[in-house]
Amino acid sequence: MTKTIMLIMVGKRRETAVEVQKLLTEYGCSIKTRLGLHSAAGDQCTEDGLIILELAGDSSKHEELYGKLSSLSCLNVKMEKMEINNCG
Repeated sequence: MTKTIMLIMVGKRRETAVEVQKLLTEYGCSIKTRLGLHSAAGDQCTEDGLIILELAGDSSKHEELYGKLSSLSCLNVKMEKMEINNCG
């Protein structure tokens, strides 16, 4: 089974979050799983975060999303197709 995984390292979250969220919403039908991580302690949040996406559907949509996210400042985006097998 082949999975397409996208990792998005977000810097300056307060400045970039709105635009990133707009793009993730626009391509929401291509996102099977989404996990967002950042450090928080009390009322303090870090400015950096990591978003992990499992993509599904048309790979051309994956490439479009990758291109749009990569064009934003303070983001580092990686996308990989991974072969992973089920037990059995």
